[in-house]
Amino acid sequence: MDVKKDILWRVYLCLIGMALFGVAILAKVFYIQNVKGSYWRNMADSLHTGYVALDAERGTIYSEEGRMLSTSIPYFDIRIDFAADGLRDKKGKVFRENLDSLSLSLSQMFGDRSKAAYADMLQEGYKSKDRYFLLKRNVPFNQYQQMRAFPMFRLGKNKGGMIAESKSKRINPFKLLANRTIGLPRENSQSVGLERTYNEYLKGVTGKRLMRRIAGGTYVPVEGYDIEPENGRDVVTTLDVNMQDIVETALMNMMVQNEAVHGTCILMEVKTGKIKAIANLGRQTDGSYWEDMNYALQVGEPGSTFKLATVISVLEDKYASMNTMVNMDGGRWQVGRRTVFDSEPHPGPQNVTIKHAFELSSNVAMAKLAVQHYGRQPNKFVANLKKLRLDQNTGIDLVGEGHPVIKTTSSKTWSNTSLPWMAFGYEVLISPLQTCMLYNAVANNGKMMKPYLVNSIQEYGQVVKQFEPTVLLDSICTNSTLKQVQSMLEGVAIDGTARKLANPYYSFAAKTGTALVANGSRGYADKIYQSSFAGYFPANDPQYTCVVVIRNKPHALRFYGANVAGPVFREVADKLYAIAVEKQKPMQANVQLDTLLALKNGKGGEWKQILKTLQMPISGTIANNSWVSPSVSNRKVSFQQLSQAKGAVPNVTGMGLKDALYLLENAGLRVVVKGAGKVKTQSLPGGTKIGNEQTIVIELS
Repeated sequence: MDVKKDILWRVYLCLIGMALFGVAILAKVFYIQNVKGSYWRNMADSLHTGYVALDAERGTIYSEEGRMLSTSIPYFDIRIDFAADGLRDKKGKVFRENLDSLSLSLSQMFGDRSKAAYADMLQEGYKSKDRYFLLKRNVPFNQYQQMRAFPMFRLGKNKGGMIAESKSKRINPFKLLANRTIGLPRENSQSVGLERTYNEYLKGVTGKRLMRRIAGGTYVPVEGYDIEPENGRDVVTTLDVNMQDIVETALMNMMVQNEAVHGTCILMEVKTGKIKAIANLGRQTDGSYWEDMNYALQVGEPGSTFKLATVISVLEDKYASMNTMVNMDGGRWQVGRRTVFDSEPHPGPQNVTIKHAFELSSNVAMAKLAVQHYGRQPNKFVANLKKLRLDQNTGIDLVGEGHPVIKTTSSKTWSNTSLPWMAFGYEVLISPLQTCMLYNAVANNGKMMKPYLVNSIQEYGQVVKQFEPTVLLDSICTNSTLKQVQSMLEGVAIDGTARKLANPYYSFAAKTGTALVANGSRGYADKIYQSSFAGYFPANDPQYTCVVVIRNKPHALRFYGANVAGPVFREVADKLYAIAVEKQKPMQANVQLDTLLALKNGKGGEWKQILKTLQMPISGTIANNSWVSPSVSNRKVSFQQLSQAKGAVPNVTGMGLKDALYLLENAGLRVVVKGAGKVKTQSLPGGTKIGNEQTIVIELS
């Protein structure tokens, strides 16, 4: 019996002990979870660390004159560590004292919430003890600088809790200008333009930052464990912003006027091959235009601008000279079951020189030359085209250049009509840039230059890699052939399809092109024409080669190359010539004074300086301080003095705005200006007595 009691007592004691032990475990669990839970959770999170990539600051792309074309702007995500030491001292005294003024500052800066709304948001973050509270995303640098001086934030990270995470946003300051050529960096190798080609230089070397996970699964940086990134290098291009603006504006004006589908305009420096400007505009669904594709690099049937290659081949093989006769047959010639048509009628004699047939852009004449001289040896003609590198990419430093197609007799699509059609720019595929490269070689006395877009790679202003002009061919043809084709190109602007574009200030050499293009399965039924214009200027001392290619809408009323692409070329050339004159370096000094239209009344001394700079003859003498009215007589500029009586309204008719304002305001008149140009009319006639506080309205045109 005693043994039994002894056993039971031991059992009960064990049970009681186990129960007490279980209660102790439960109590400890409760204590850990509810009393020390936050501490241990933070401790557990703190053991989870890892490195994240720190993007390097991407290099900047500059124009040749030093303007930024693409750059990275810093933006910041602003967060708050509500568990920072300074915000938890003395029962949140710092937070409470700064809440009102901080909320007001945030509301005034961003304007997206009221002061009360910001206060509620901050209090909610403070109560939750959020250590990574998101306050604002994508804050620009100037606002970030201001925020650092805000109440509470100005105490620093440890006391004020402000966390600023920097990131970069890539922008093109000039937006549309050369947008497709410059490009933008994108993920997954989808970048385009120079951003893609020179990405290895621009991107720099990625750094690392040690991050620690905190409550809520978010990460905060661990100070002192950063591996700093190496910033990218800068790219200095050959592009000129002013020239790019001229080219883009000229192309845009014509695209809008003609409601064209897409177009491109390329401006190349003759001696070097530098691309000074390149515009690519495509019509969007809303009718606007944007640089959506690099049409300068896309291959297509070039049309009549290709005839330059045909005449080079014929002349180089010495089958003919530019004075050899060819019959245009009224612009219609049967070849097998197909008919060659000239795109424009050519009334008058049909038996003309090759030079004049070229100037008139006769398809029939070019087709006849090809068949007559290469009909039995078509691959010889093809070989001549290949000597001009028309079967090869230009090698420009841009990704995405289309590959040209020059047929041979072994091509699957070769037929008995391929040769004549190739002679006037069909059944071949080349890009506008290849056309530009060929015409530039003619302008450069036969030397073919590789087109390029980048001058140098720089690091902190120091050149680390320099790109020089590259000669692809020392001569595309003999000097005899070169002189003949130069004469033929100049003749296009004198007696040919571009004669209406000629002007008296400078000469140019060019070729027009009008090509009917297919529209997918609909073929040629929609009458879609591609208008082209390729040439260089000034003809006697070429500085720039310019190629314009515009695809028109179906059934466009205006589609000839001289009427659509030609005016773009002319506008670009005119403005570049004007810039050269302003720099006192005229491209050509053969200005014809009797056709000079921009004559304005002005100060005698300024007119003397202008005429001296332009080396123009003056008839009579001019007093420096006199006001004069110029006129042209016998190819000399003469002047008539304008009298300006004191106390009377000055006569400013015919003056530029600057001179008119100078005289009128010095006479005590209030001036209202309407229009632009030179003064056409003035509301108070010259010589009228001036009253008190009178106002004069001048209209300019």
